[in-house]
Amino acid sequence: QVQLVESGGGLVQAGGSLRLSCTASGLPFSRYAMGWFRQAPVKEREFVAAISWSGVTTSYANSVKGRFTISRDNAKTTMYLQMNSLKPEDTAIYYCAARGTVLVPTAQSAYNYWGQGIQVTVSS
Repeated sequence: QVQLVESGGGLVQAGGSLRLSCTASGLPFSRYAMGWFRQAPVKEREFVAAISWSGVTTSYANSVKGRFTISRDNAKTTMYLQMNSLKPEDTAIYYCAARGTVLVPTAQSAYNYWGQGIQVTVSS
């Protein structure tokens, strides 16, 4: 059974930082591309960042480029999202997702497995 579990969310002031983690089990993690998506209140879920199975290739949404960094530790079957210079508009539920591919998908439909999500709230 595949499980993706997010952690590290919470409340932070604007300009602050948080690091999200996504720990996977039940799949060959080192052969899966991983992604982060988020959904703000009354908005559709959107792409945030993705990383290849090797960690060499990454992709970011324009809105987070230069502020967020995605990374992974295959030995720990964990992916991370370091979020710096947080803004109130980053407030959302953040989801991690997995797909067994050599590509770096940015579309939600490309991902097979999803975590339950974790709340990130940035106060102004």
